[in-house]
Amino acid sequence: MEYVGYFLIAIIALFIVVKLLAWPLKILIKLIINAVLGTILLFLVNLVGVHFGLAIGINIVTSLIAGFFGVPGVIFLIIFKLVL
Repeated sequence: MEYVGYFLIAIIALFIVVKLLAWPLKILIKLIINAVLGTILLFLVNLVGVHFGLAIGINIVTSLIAGFFGVPGVIFLIIFKLVL
């Protein structure tokens, strides 16, 4: 009977640990998805922008900006490229 109590405590502790670790994992997955979508959006901007003389290099910095901020980040990169 003593082992049943230990087993229940272990199950509850495991449940709490999984719940605590699931939140950062969701954020990490969301950031990865945003980075991929941002890079795809940068590629599409370059695909269309080459006809208008607009090309934004796809590198770590631009991918992070586009991935973290999404569409507003890509708009910022376009404006930044046009101004400079």
